Amino acid sequence: MNIAAIVIGRNEGARLTACLDALVGIPLVIYVDSGSSDGSVDAARQRGATVVELDMTLPFTAARARNAGLAHLPDETELVQFLDGDCVMQPEWLTQARDFLAQHQDIAVVCGRRREMHPDASVYNRLIDDEWDTPVGETKACGGDALMRVQAVKSVGGYRDDLIAGEEPELCIRLRQAGWRIWRLDAEMTGHDAQITQFGQWWKRTKRAGHAFAEGAALHGGAPEKHWVGETRRALLWGAFIPLLVALFFVASGPAALLLLLVYPLQVLRLARRGGLAWASFSVLGKFAEAQGVLGYYWRNMTGRRKTLIEYK
Repeated sequence: MNIAAIVIGRNEGARLTACLDALVGIPLVIYVDSGSSDGSVDAARQRGATVVELDMTLPFTAARARNAGLAHLPDETELVQFLDGDCVMQPEWLTQARDFLAQHQDIAVVCGRRREMHPDASVYNRLIDDEWDTPVGETKACGGDALMRVQAVKSVGGYRDDLIAGEEPELCIRLRQAGWRIWRLDAEMTGHDAQITQFGQWWKRTKRAGHAFAEGAALHGGAPEKHWVGETRRALLWGAFIPLLVALFFVASGPAALLLLLVYPLQVLRLARRGGLAWASFSVLGKFAEAQGVLGYYWRNMTGRRKTLIEYK
């Protein structure tokens, strides 16, 4: 099957060159650049990649970059491996994924294990590595790295250009609605370099997740999908409603109302039995960032403001 790779990035530096170097052997590699100033474009051309430079006078989204790559694929391309520029594909992945798709004609997307390269660099990297460890088998969605059937993706209109986050799950919903299936293989796919070493970076990334939850629920929250409805509700409950309730009780009855805040450490203890204390603590704390993202989405919708990227590195 004819195959190509589409890599998107901006100012990824050495991470991009490592990404492209791992793609040697793929007949066509398209690098979509979104305004790099670190020599990424020249580095990509030196490695034989076809470079597409986005018009940065238009609002940028990763979805728009992926669509730009799709538009430059030759008509005969059957499969495309999508990659973020901070990822390195594992040597055996493409053969395993391509063979699996050849044997399962009803599957449009196949993904594997994305693994953090430096999980011990920070607690945030460890949390992200755990996040990538998704269940094996048929699944509802993939992440930014995946091997896809070009015809299937194009038949549903590609990615939604206007989504600033959550574009892959949204695409997978439309693929599944069209009769295709998504599969997670028990195979090493890519190494990812999150480079999250500061609390503020983690907060912004989690806030972006909240925005994705709210927008995803707005697009596909109805039955049977109910896409990210539960995630949106939990973010609002723990990150906005309970704090507001405590504040109201504090005004009405004084400091005794602060005892209601004990619900948070109790929730941490409850979750810790499932995933450990660190994961539980950040899961609860993250609800405040998620709620900020959800409310930000609602506010921009009400005021008609343009959505802008929530960048964390």
